[in-house]
Amino acid sequence: MMPPHTPGTGPARGPHPAPGPETEDRVARITWSVIAEPGDSIALLARTLCGPAQALRLAREGSAADLLTRLGGELPSDASEPAGGTSRLRADRALARWRSRLSTVDLDAVLEDARRRGIRIITPEDQEWPELLGDLQETAPHCLWLHGPGRLDDLVGGRSVALVGSRASTAYGEDAAGSLGADFAARGGTVVSGGAYGIDAAAHRGALDAPDGATIAVLAGGLDRLYPRGNTQLLERIRERHLLVSEAPPGTAPTRWRFLARNRLIAALSQAVVVVEASWRSGALSTARLTDQLSRPVGAVPGPITSAASAGCHRLIRERGAVLITEPAEVLDLLPGGPASGEGRFAAQDELDLLSPSDRRVLDAVPPRSSLPAGRIAQEIGFELDEVTAALARLALLGLVETTGERTRRARTPR
Repeated sequence: MMPPHTPGTGPARGPHPAPGPETEDRVARITWSVIAEPGDSIALLARTLCGPAQALRLAREGSAADLLTRLGGELPSDASEPAGGTSRLRADRALARWRSRLSTVDLDAVLEDARRRGIRIITPEDQEWPELLGDLQETAPHCLWLHGPGRLDDLVGGRSVALVGSRASTAYGEDAAGSLGADFAARGGTVVSGGAYGIDAAAHRGALDAPDGATIAVLAGGLDRLYPRGNTQLLERIRERHLLVSEAPPGTAPTRWRFLARNRLIAALSQAVVVVEASWRSGALSTARLTDQLSRPVGAVPGPITSAASAGCHRLIRERGAVLITEPAEVLDLLPGGPASGEGRFAAQDELDLLSPSDRRVLDAVPPRSSLPAGRIAQEIGFELDEVTAALARLALLGLVETTGERTRRARTPR
C-alpha cells in the first residue's frame, strides 16, 4: 500500500511516465477498446483466455467455430447483443459487430486526435496502471484513456474512496457529499466519482475546494466530449488539476449501457464506496453491488425516513450490511488500517483486514455450516482451481478454514 501523497503538489513520483513500447498486445488492447463496447463480455473473455493480440486475430480472421473452440464452447451473457440465440449464433453476432467497426474505424486517426488533445492511453504494461484494477480479473478494461496531469496509480494508490449517489439530489445530500469529499481530500485522500449532476458533482466540488484536495472523474463517454454539458466547467477543473478517466475512446457518446459498465471502474478504482443519497432504484446502487462483489467496504449515509431520495441508502444499510456513515471521520474507518489516528470505531485490525480481495472472495464462498471441495468453490466464484487451492492454504494458516480430505469448511473457532 502506497502512502497518501499531497495531491496539490503534483503526483508523488513526478510526471506521468512515457507509455510503454508499442507492443503487439498494447496495440491490440487499444484496438479492442475502439471496436468493442465496455460491457462486451465475449470480447473481454476472448482477450483474457487468448491474449489481446491472438483474440484480435480471431476477431479479424476467425470463424464462429474458432471463437467457440477457444472460449471452451460457452459464451457469457452479453449486454452488447439481443438476448437469446445459440452459442454459434451469438459468436457470429460478436464477430459481425467487431468486424463492422474494424472496417470503418481509422485507428491511426483516433490516436492522432487523442494525442493532439493531450489524451493519453495506459494498459497493464504501463507503470501507471493501478494494481486495484487487477481485482476485476476478466472484466478489467482493455486500456484506459486519461486526460490531465495526475498519475492514476498515485491518485488511487494511497487512499481512494468513491462518493456516489443520485443525479436528482436534495440540498441535504449535496451538503453531505460536499462535506465528506472536502474532509477526505483534506486528509490526503482521492475522491472518485462519475462527474454526473447531483451527488457526484457535489463530491468533486468538495474535494476541489479542500486545500490540496484530489479527485478523479470516471466518465462513460470519450474524453473529447465532456458530459453532462452542464458540468463542463467542473470537469475542466478536474482535468486541469487532476485526471479524467474513461475506457471509451474519443468520439464515443455516453449511453445508458456505458454508464452501467463505467460503474465497475468507479468501484475498482476505490478502496471503499460511500453512497451518499440514492432513491430505491438509483444507479448508484449498482456501484455498491459491484463494490461488494470486489469484497470492498460499502458505506451509506442515512437520510430522513420520509425522504424517497434516501430510500436506497436505507435499503443498503438494512439489506446489504452497508456501514452507516454519519460524519467524515467514519469514511476513514472503511479503509485498511482505519483513520490516521488509529481510533476509528471500525478499525480494529484482525486477520480479515489482512486478506487480499481475492482471498476474501474465496473465504466468502466457503459455507459456514457445511463443506465444499476446492473444485466446487472455484466453479462458484469463477477462479482457477490452483488459485483457490493456494488461497485456501493461506486461509488455513490464519485459522479461518479447516480442510478435511478434499473438503473445506469455515473454522469452528477461528483464531
